[in-house]
Amino acid sequence: MKIISRIYTLPVLTLITLTLTSFQSMAEWSGDITFQNRYFLHEPLAQNPEQYNNYLSISSEIEYYSDLNSDDKSFTFTPFVRIDQHDNERSHADIRELFYEQVYNSWELRLGISKVYWGVTESQHLVDVINQTDNVENTDGEDKLGQPMIKASFEKDWGMVDLFILPYFRERTFQDIEGRPRAFPVVDSNQTNYESPDEEQHVDYALRWFQYFGDFELGLGYFNGTSREPLFIPGSSNGQTVLTPYYPQMQQASIDAQLTTEEWLWKLEAIVRDWQNIDSNNAQLVDENFFAMTGGFEYTFVGVYESDADLGLVMEYLYDDRGIEATAIFQNDIMVGLRLAMNDADSSEALLGVIYDMDNQERLISLEASKRFAENWTGTLEVRGFNKIDRLSRLKGIEEDDFIQIDIAYYF
Repeated sequence: MKIISRIYTLPVLTLITLTLTSFQSMAEWSGDITFQNRYFLHEPLAQNPEQYNNYLSISSEIEYYSDLNSDDKSFTFTPFVRIDQHDNERSHADIRELFYEQVYNSWELRLGISKVYWGVTESQHLVDVINQTDNVENTDGEDKLGQPMIKASFEKDWGMVDLFILPYFRERTFQDIEGRPRAFPVVDSNQTNYESPDEEQHVDYALRWFQYFGDFELGLGYFNGTSREPLFIPGSSNGQTVLTPYYPQMQQASIDAQLTTEEWLWKLEAIVRDWQNIDSNNAQLVDENFFAMTGGFEYTFVGVYESDADLGLVMEYLYDDRGIEATAIFQNDIMVGLRLAMNDADSSEALLGVIYDMDNQERLISLEASKRFAENWTGTLEVRGFNKIDRLSRLKGIEEDDFIQIDIAYYF
């Protein structure tokens, strides 16, 4: 099993751990153990004979929280581990969180490994650039690796300001040759390259301002450092063609906004990024500046058919001004979804979504549904479908990877 362990090299984390052993405090433990079965509806592509149709795995995420016998100090430790039946790269462990937090009169300090989320839209999260994506966990980009950071938060009448120093970079995780769904050719992380000579030791910086104006929420962000999104350069390994990740430096300015008006929820995320990209004409790295946005709404029908259930209609437009040259898979797409919340004691809910590419008619279909069926047990159903994938698309290689996933989780 591959263990992601390089983040332990941070001396500050060792200092925190040693210091906290001297405290006697009220501690809380919580977490889950999840059994997962992912079944693929079609046979693997002929050129991927190492892949399988059924993948079993077990995972656990546990949180330890201590208030350190104080009203203004706390310590949190959240490890995660998964063991997969076939995919060696999906069998992995990570520290999602390991941080000390101190609250002062008008500001807060967080030191260690943590997760930070920016953004409001449903279909993709353009502005969310602090944490790296744990790509082997799921295709939706929701799962994140823990990020070493120093975070200072200042609360003023004119808004909340978060300042970040990010002293260590986390590489994105990718499936092994046995994994599904995965890129074709396979990504070889052993050949990773960086624009910065400091590689993963490059120190990144970020800040975000956030404020409420009644029913309107507005966030402005800035990031300067190693891109969490890699570029892929063709390479070779043992005589086989592979994709090698390349992480350029980037500067990104962002805005995220949300307006709530009774049954309506209006959302917007937009970015301007300056970085390097691969010129498709000569396969050379060139400087690039681009604009991308995702915006839309969610309208909720309250009390459907005189029941306690709510039904939400979600629509978003996804745009990237690079068009077919975009590194992202969404550049001129529409997302339509239905969100059902039963508002019952079992927290039953479901979200059905379709993303339609208006340039080549590709369709990505997803269904996520969950229900608590006992006091400490929850069942989750997830369905992913990839329809009419273009032979030149960045999604090429997963057109036969429609799957059904069932998770049974025990919470404690």
